[in-house]
This record gives sequence, structure tokens and C-alpha cells, in this order.
Amino acid sequence: MRPPASLRPVSGPPHQIGALVRQWLDDETAAPLMVRTSGSSGEPKDVVLCASAVRASAAATLARLGGPGGWVLALPAHYVAGLQVIVRSLLAGLDSSRSPVLLDDHRSLSEATAALTADRRYLAIVPTQLSRWLAADPDIAALRQYDAVLLGGASTRPELLTAARERGIAVVTTYGMSETAGGCVYDGLALDGVAVALRTDGRVRLAGPVLFDGYDSRPDMTAEVLKDGWLLTPDLGRFDTDGRLVVLGRADDVAVSGGVNVPLPAVEARLAAMATIAHCAVVAVPDVDWGARVVAVVVATAGGRTPDLADVRDFVAAEHPRSWAPRELVSADELPLLESGKVDRRLLRHRLGRARV
Repeated sequence: MRPPASLRPVSGPPHQIGALVRQWLDDETAAPLMVRTSGSSGEPKDVVLCASAVRASAAATLARLGGPGGWVLALPAHYVAGLQVIVRSLLAGLDSSRSPVLLDDHRSLSEATAALTADRRYLAIVPTQLSRWLAADPDIAALRQYDAVLLGGASTRPELLTAARERGIAVVTTYGMSETAGGCVYDGLALDGVAVALRTDGRVRLAGPVLFDGYDSRPDMTAEVLKDGWLLTPDLGRFDTDGRLVVLGRADDVAVSGGVNVPLPAVEARLAAMATIAHCAVVAVPDVDWGARVVAVVVATAGGRTPDLADVRDFVAAEHPRSWAPRELVSADELPLLESGKVDRRLLRHRLGRARV
């Protein structure tokens, strides 16, 4: 279905999107933008964002980071994280020193970083990019030059954060979504103007001027998540002793295997700490005997061997109930990724299901 004429779909190459956004920000009467979600866990949705929400998010981000600066655009511009890099750059000013530098226009992160001329430097990336860049000394040196490296889009292994920060990289973890015009909780603390609360079942709720207007042509879906000025997210969370939000994973990422509720993100986070595993994803597929079979798809560390299933099960069981441990292990050279850099879990489940036919 084509979007209504009043909406402006965010699509096309970065330069084209940049021109659209510049015109959009300059026109106070402009119609909302329509941004498509990545669809990493379900069907993509078309999110309607008004200019005031996008501006509020960008302004709060710049205030939290310490002021405007130059950005490298390292994410697709038609997703909200890339779109916000453009918006933050435009709000900072239209001079050449604050136009976003496109990573794709350069051969390396080092070259893109060198092209920045602003006093302050910022970068927004996903964990997969950080993991890859930490394997190369020139990229590590480039990452150290940023005043803040925003890391979001997926859960991050504690070991990856520690490795980055030990190398002098100013990583800031972000939590948010297209429905909040991008990241709205930084290092566990909400941006100015944003409120965070937990429902009795642990679901994260968000409120503030950054919220979206709704899903295009889906008032039923909008009504399910937007209630009394609050967005009910699909994520489970808790507050730590410092009052910081800790996101535990999606509420629907729980598989019932053998009558036991298995939180897949918790199993995945545990396996990510295994020394012989470089990358992993934990998914559930239908199983005649178990109802759902928990499968770990792992990429071994460079030069290392893939752990066997018994080792994986023992490692998970050392911290969680053994009933949570994967019942199948699949070795892969790499995990399938979406354009946004997130693991394509739908494709993984499809591949695993097809392999059993």
C-alpha cells in the first residue's frame, strides 16, 4: 500500500535523504516523516514521526553529549539511527565542518574520521561494527578520536564494552527505537524530557516529546502500544542500584521448551562470554518433542575451534538452569545481518527450519 500523500517516506541514498530532511526541518508546517523499522524480530512497520519529536530527540542527545559536533554516518540513513545522525548534524549548523561524513565515501573508518573538521567528533554504530573495528589497530586509533561513540541497535556483550573502554574509546550505550525517534536512554539514564517506567510484568514504558505519532495505516497496532502518553515497548527491564535502566531482552523472546520458559537473550548473553565464541545468536525453532528447541548458532573466534554442544550446555548451566541450555549447536562462518547491522533472526529461524524439512 502506498503511504498517504501527506507523509514523506524516508528512502533513497544518504545525500537525497539529507536534502529531504534539511527541507523538512526548515518547514514548520511539513508533514510527518515515515520511517520503516528494521524488522529484525518481526515484520517491519512504518513509523510516523513528526518534526518536533525528531528535533526533541536530536537536541536532547546533543545536550547529553556536551554540545554539537561533526558526525560520521556509518549506518543506513533510511533507518532512524542514521536519520538522527543527519538531523543532529543539521541542528548543529549547515557549515561544512558539521555536515555528516559518509563512511561509504571513504575506504576506511580512519579516512572518514580524518575528514571530520569539527572540534567535537561523534559516531553512532551497532555492536557488530565495534567488534570488527576493535580487531584492527588503525580502527582502534580512529575510535579513540571521538568524544562519544554511540552504541545501540542491539544488546552489547559486557566483554565488548570493557574491551572498548580499556582501549580509551568513549562508548555510550543507547536504548531506543524508531518509535522514540532514536535512542532516548543513554548509559541507562533517560535523556532530558524522557520518562522511563516499568509495568508490573517488567515491560519498559517510555514517555516524552520524542514519541512517534503512530504506525501508518495501523490504528489497531498503534492503540496497543500508545496509551495515555506512554509507549509500551516489547522489552523487559529492571533498574539497578544506581537507578539505571537495564534492558533484559524482548518479552516475546521467551521460548517454552519442555514446559520451561527459556529467556533467549539471557542464554545468548551467557554464551557471548564464552572464550571460544566470537559471535552468537540463540533462537528457538518448532520441535515435536520439546515444543520449541533452543538452538545456538555460533561463530568461533579466529583460529579457534567451535565448542561442542556439551561444553556449551555446561557453560550456560554454570550460571542459569540447565533446562535453559541449548539443545542444538550450529557452527557458522558468520551470522546473517540486516542492513541495519542487527542479526537477522527471522532468516536464521527460516534457515534452521528449512534444514529440518
